[in-house]
Amino acid sequence: MKTITNITQNEIIIKNSKFITILFPINDNTKIDNLIDNLKKQYPKANHYCYAYVLNNYQKANDDGEPSGTAGMPILNVLLKEKIFNVLAVTIRYFGGIKLGAGGLIRAYTKSVKLALDNSNLVTLKKGYKLKVTIPYNEQKNFEYLLKDYQILKKEFNQNITYEFLSPSNKLQIIDKYNYEILNEEYIREIKEN
Repeated sequence: MKTITNITQNEIIIKNSKFITILFPINDNTKIDNLIDNLKKQYPKANHYCYAYVLNNYQKANDDGEPSGTAGMPILNVLLKEKIFNVLAVTIRYFGGIKLGAGGLIRAYTKSVKLALDNSNLVTLKKGYKLKVTIPYNEQKNFEYLLKDYQILKKEFNQNITYEFLSPSNKLQIIDKYNYEILNEEYIREIKEN
């Protein structure tokens, strides 16, 4: 499985219709509506804002007024076929006056998303965990050394230090000497090995 590291965009024209696909890396679904609303403001005269996303094991597709199954599902199918996760793909269409038919729409949305993916920087995802560990201050230096290749999400300094970070499934043993809590299981970017 893979994901993208940054926002990617491409544009194609098929029979006078313009298809603009924008790919966003996502970690949760709370910002998706805002991203789509911002695109509607950025491209106010577009006819359709079709999208799909795969977030961990959840997926959704939306045709936004195109004939049922001709836009959102083709976008989603590309993501699934290419095993792309934690990505929102939005294709904005400006109608060019020539009807493409159901098959033409499916091919156009599919092609637009594939081209955007071809221009993306992809990284591998693997199963991992979001963890929470609380340590005393005198352990901070040693603990941060253990986490040097991990993605630290949050640090809280109170009577002790609490870390939230992502760990691959096969790396839990390095923190076994500390009390840890598994917050959830998710797909994470591959962490480099030493």
